[in-house]
Amino acid sequence: MLYLISTPIGNLEDISPRAVRTLGEVDYLLVEDSRVTGNLLKKLEIDQRMVPFHAHNEHKKLDSILGDLQAGKKIGLVSDAGSPGISDPGFLLVRACRQSGLQVTAIPGATAVITALSISGIPCDRYYFEGFLPHKKGRKKRLEFLAQLPETFVLFESPYRVKKCLKELTDHCGPTRLAAICRELTKMHEEVLYGELSELAAIYENQKEPRGEFVLVVEGNKD
Repeated sequence: MLYLISTPIGNLEDISPRAVRTLGEVDYLLVEDSRVTGNLLKKLEIDQRMVPFHAHNEHKKLDSILGDLQAGKKIGLVSDAGSPGISDPGFLLVRACRQSGLQVTAIPGATAVITALSISGIPCDRYYFEGFLPHKKGRKKRLEFLAQLPETFVLFESPYRVKKCLKELTDHCGPTRLAAICRELTKMHEEVLYGELSELAAIYENQKEPRGEFVLVVEGNKD
C-alpha cells in the first residue's frame, strides 16, 4: 500500500491523528526534503526512515519503489507541506501504482488551494487551479488563457516573483479585476489582502522584500 500523507501547510495542529499514526507505522517515508520532514517528525516525536523523492530523482526511483510495494511494504509519501502530488512530486508514482494494480490511499489534510479559496472573498463555486506559472517560456500564453476564464483561478507564487506576477495579472486581466493575496496561510503572520488587482499590485510594489508563501485568487472574467 502507498499512503499519500497530507502534512500541515503551516500550523502543526492541523495534522490529523490518522496522519500521525501512519507516519510512524509505514516501513519508510518518501520525502521531498528530508530536512523539512525531519523537523516535522522531530516535533511529533516520530523516528522514521526517510528516502529522498523529488522532481530530480522520481523517474529513477520508480522501479525500486514499485518493487518494494509489490513485496508487501507499506510506504508513505509526503511533500514539504500540504497534499502530495498537488504541485509537488507524486503523480508519476501514483499513476505507476494504478497501472501496476497496486493499492494507493490518501490521508487527507490541509491544502493551500482550498484554504485560500475559502477565505478569499472571491467566488469559489467553480474554480481553475493553475499552480505555478512557467518562469519564462509559455508564461505569456498562460496569462492570456487565465485572463479569459469565466471561473475564479488560483496561482501559487514565490516571494521573489510576486511583484512581477501581480503586475502581469493587472496588465492581462485589467486593473479592476478583484483578487485576494493569501500569504503565510495558517501561520502566525497569516495575511489576506482583498481588492482590485491594481490596488494589490501597488501595495507590493512599495515593499522591498515580500516574504512568505503566496496563493493568489483571482476573479473570473465577467465580460
